Amino acid sequence: MTSSHKAVLLLILYGLSGITALAYEVLWTRMLSLLFGTTILGIVVTVAAFMLGLGLGSLFGSRFKTNLKYTLVALAGIEFAVALYALFLPSMMQALQGLWLGIDDLQVWQSWQIISAFCVLTLPALALGFAFPWMLRVGRIWHVSLASLYGFNTLGGACGALLPLLLLPALGWTLALQCVAGLGILLAIFLLLLSLLSSRDKDLTPLTKYQESPISLSFGLWAYAGLGAGALILEIAWARAYGMILLRTEYVLAVILAVFLLGIGLGSLLAQRLSRTCLLQWMPAVVGLAALFGLYAFPILNDVLQGMQFDSLMTAMWVQGLSIAVCTLPVTLALGAWLPLLSQKGDGARWYAANSMGACIGAMLAGFVLIPWLGTAATWLMGAALVMVCGSYWIQKSRRLMCLVMMAMYGLLAWPVISLPDAARLLKAEFPDAQDLYQYEDAISMTHVLQRDDGQRLLLADLQRMDASSDPTSVTVQKNQARLPLFLHGNPQSVLFLGLGTGITASGGLAWSDLSMDAVELSQGAVKAADEYFNKSNHRVFNHLHVHHDDARRFLMRSDKQFDVIVGDLFHPDMVGRGSLLSVEQFERAKAHLNDAGVFVQWLALNQFDVAALQVVLRSFAQSFPHNGLFIDGYRLALVGFKGEPQSARKLISGAPAEESWGGEGAWTWLGRYWGDVQSVLQGKMSGARQGEWTPVIEYSLPTMRYEKNSLPQTLAWLLKQRVSLKSAMAVWQLENADDSQSLKRAWVSSTLLMRGQQASLHGDNRAMRLQSLAYRANPKDRWAGFAVADAMFTSLQQGLPQGLSYAQALQKILDIRSDHEDALKAMMMLKRQQGDLNAAKIYQDRLQYISPYAKGLRD
Repeated sequence: MTSSHKAVLLLILYGLSGITALAYEVLWTRMLSLLFGTTILGIVVTVAAFMLGLGLGSLFGSRFKTNLKYTLVALAGIEFAVALYALFLPSMMQALQGLWLGIDDLQVWQSWQIISAFCVLTLPALALGFAFPWMLRVGRIWHVSLASLYGFNTLGGACGALLPLLLLPALGWTLALQCVAGLGILLAIFLLLLSLLSSRDKDLTPLTKYQESPISLSFGLWAYAGLGAGALILEIAWARAYGMILLRTEYVLAVILAVFLLGIGLGSLLAQRLSRTCLLQWMPAVVGLAALFGLYAFPILNDVLQGMQFDSLMTAMWVQGLSIAVCTLPVTLALGAWLPLLSQKGDGARWYAANSMGACIGAMLAGFVLIPWLGTAATWLMGAALVMVCGSYWIQKSRRLMCLVMMAMYGLLAWPVISLPDAARLLKAEFPDAQDLYQYEDAISMTHVLQRDDGQRLLLADLQRMDASSDPTSVTVQKNQARLPLFLHGNPQSVLFLGLGTGITASGGLAWSDLSMDAVELSQGAVKAADEYFNKSNHRVFNHLHVHHDDARRFLMRSDKQFDVIVGDLFHPDMVGRGSLLSVEQFERAKAHLNDAGVFVQWLALNQFDVAALQVVLRSFAQSFPHNGLFIDGYRLALVGFKGEPQSARKLISGAPAEESWGGEGAWTWLGRYWGDVQSVLQGKMSGARQGEWTPVIEYSLPTMRYEKNSLPQTLAWLLKQRVSLKSAMAVWQLENADDSQSLKRAWVSSTLLMRGQQASLHGDNRAMRLQSLAYRANPKDRWAGFAVADAMFTSLQQGLPQGLSYAQALQKILDIRSDHEDALKAMMMLKRQQGDLNAAKIYQDRLQYISPYAKGLRD
């Protein structure tokens, strides 16, 4: 084999090394997101640890002397050792999550966890860092340039960042990690084979490092370290900003990393073909202008992406990735070009080391200082400014005045985009006339409160995830999440809410007197929003609630407090690490914190699951709670776990508050929503996959549901088919007389008809209204059945009045069905005002303000 053939093979193998390294990084970031309970901390720590390890490894590796054959053998050993380390790393992380739990303060605990995780991840990155100077030595023997090696390795990294997109949905996290480790072992074998082929080479002289006085390069090294810091500040800012307008899934980081590395790799390859002097003079200006262009284009890109429809997740990722590339590629091309341009005398390892260690500092500054203190947009601008300032070190003295003018122009152009656009601006397609009321940003998340044109308020986390709303329907849904579990306990004295949201869920417990209420919430922004911007809808629940600023997993791992009831709030399970809240381990923790006869309820939104994913969660839940039950409230499913046997219906009814104080639907309506236990509903399919914290299953397949055919009709059809018999339900609730049996039967029939009506409506079947009307006739207390009928009646008024009825009489018939129908109340209030009956109008206005305190248009 000739030297040219070996050179090509070396480039391919170093490209494969980049693939495995970045695939590890993406997979390990997910692991840290689970550890910290938030995505951005996982990104910052993983990236910073990688950069530090690569920098130190390159610095130390350049000091070792060896010949060609043993250099290749050492490189093979590095790849093999990192692959083994990767296989054992999940076990290390599982042990790591148990450390420092005795620390009360969340930020102090996070600091120790960051230090621990940083050390664990720096070790494999340190080993990989050794590879760079050693690859450069081999490249000099076979006449492979630094630009080619760095470019191929970085382009391989871009492919490696995308590799998890293919592996995770098909294999899950554990097998995906094993596949990447297997690729690393295969790479080690090829490097060994290459070393054997090289053993016959004539040139086996020791490969020494390039010798030059460190003083002559000291200022340049500091400048290039600053470039690395600025580059990673930009990357972290991009991850936060673009993550807001892209899909908030397991795949977002992979897309952003791939785009970032693609530009660096291409920049490195192009640099060797262009004029060094010209590039060094103009690259700072290119970075500044391109960074400004990206920020000015951010709202436009948001509008374009929000308006596009995709037929698959992969198509969405490609389009979104290319869109980001348009905004970032000039910056990353320049960043990639600097190393080959500066490393003209064989000293690339030292430049690489300085840049990587600066990048580590930049990542930490961005994640823990700049974004929390200044915001994402200002961090973006500061990253670009740092690159410009440090890059100007290589600008000729005769052009320094031009450089100062350029910096001044950058400052003037940056001022209008010092902050990201308001959430109302970015969401104008969905909420045309909304306005921002509140924004809070820290290292964990960005929280917004928006007010729609009708006055209702929305709580948003990282822009895309709507936690909850203040509109009356949403308020009822949230309160029901507390009402059902408290009712099913029978005599609750204490309750824990895993997630606070708007605080409206917790307010559902106010009807139970002498109830001690606790809530766990990681986001400080959400806590403040609930207390100050939703206090009318949550009835100032903070006067009765103790809020713990903590991650739900950590709180359950470290607390020794017991509760009668624990409520798992709704969340988006396809987002990074969130599926761990539906794992066997999390369910076991909740069970351990229940008193005897305690009840745990985890709520799911049925539109977020297909049948296969739902079955995984059900099996996981039943493993921890053999005594369980499923309840359906609208499009929400409650997984109810009993510490012991369920109470009888009579005992539950005797312990319930008055109907008016907890929703007005009555106990039988809730018991009629019982669907069966998991074992009966699954009908022998208990042996399938389960969701584990460290062996997740569902979150990698759920994002595809956004682009495939709506799975909700199929999920509803499956649930209807799997519902246990009425006779079985009567046995579960231990009914004692015929009246109770009849009450349950009516509620049971109503809930079945209501779901059939919902399914028909999703299919566009005109039988939907008839089924919902029959559901109302079976159980007039069922809110969803009543509203289905009342909504249809109100809509029909647009076509004309019913025969023999005045407008007021028609509205009154609607209110007879649902006295809290918002549209009918507004119409009646306006009618009374027009008629001059202000006392009656005031009565309807007071009703409206009670059920919808933030609604506009209630006053003259």
